[in-house]
Amino acid sequence: MRYFLQLAYRGSAYHGWQRQPNGLSVQEILETALSTVLRQPIAIVGSGRTDAGVHAGEQFAHFDFETRLPVNLIRSLNSLIPADIAVYDCFPVRHDDHARFTAVSRYYQYTISRRKDPFRDGLVYVFALPLAVERMNEAADRLLHHIDFESFSKVKTDVLTFNCQIERAEWEQRATGDLVFHIKANRFLHGMVRAIVGTLLAVGQGRLSVADFDQIILARDRQKAGRAAPAQGLSLVEVGYPAEVFAEKIMNE
Repeated sequence: MRYFLQLAYRGSAYHGWQRQPNGLSVQEILETALSTVLRQPIAIVGSGRTDAGVHAGEQFAHFDFETRLPVNLIRSLNSLIPADIAVYDCFPVRHDDHARFTAVSRYYQYTISRRKDPFRDGLVYVFALPLAVERMNEAADRLLHHIDFESFSKVKTDVLTFNCQIERAEWEQRATGDLVFHIKANRFLHGMVRAIVGTLLAVGQGRLSVADFDQIILARDRQKAGRAAPAQGLSLVEVGYPAEVFAEKIMNE
C-alpha cells in the first residue's frame, strides 16, 4: 500500500530535503522516525528537493507499507522528530501515485524584510537597500513568456530538459513592509528560484534593465544571471496534485 505524508519544516538546521553523506537532512530524520515506529526500514520520496536552509510550509512524501498503519502514527512521528519538523497527515493513495512525478505544480514564496527582525532570524532575507518594485515586476512578467530557464539552473545539474511552465511570477509589497516574491510552476530546476530572485534584485537596484533580464533568459547561461539570493528567505508553500490523488483519503474519512 502506498501512503502520502503531508509535512512542514523549518530548514535552517538541515542540509536540504534529500539525504546527504555529509550533513543531516529532513528526509533522513523522517525515514529514521518512520522506520522506528513501523519497525522495518522505510524509504520515502519527496515531492521536491529543497536546498540547505530552505523551508517548507507544505511538503509531501510517499512511502510503501504492506500492513495496517498504527492508529497513532502521526502522534508517534511528531514525538520522535525535532520541533522544527511537523507531520500533519498520512493517507493512502493509488499504488502508482508518486509524490514527485504525480505533482502538477509547486508554489514558492521568497520573503524579504526591509529591516532586521530578531523574531524571524533565519526565516527572511533582510535587504534594506532601495528597490524599484514596479520594474522588478515588469521583469518578473517576462518569465511567463519563456520556457527554457537554463540561465537560472545550477551548472552541474543532471536533467533532461531545462523547460518549466511558469504560471505565476510577481512581487507583492505587504503592509507589514515585507516584499514577497510569488512563483508557481509545474517544476523547478536546482537553485532556480534563488537565482531568479537574486537577478530580479539586481533589476530592482538598477544594475540590470528589464531588457537585460530578458536577454539573460535567452542566453541560457548561468554566468549571465545574478547571484543566488540567500536560502533563508525561500519557502515551498504549496504542492499541487490532481484531485484523484486524494480520492482514497476522502473515502477513508
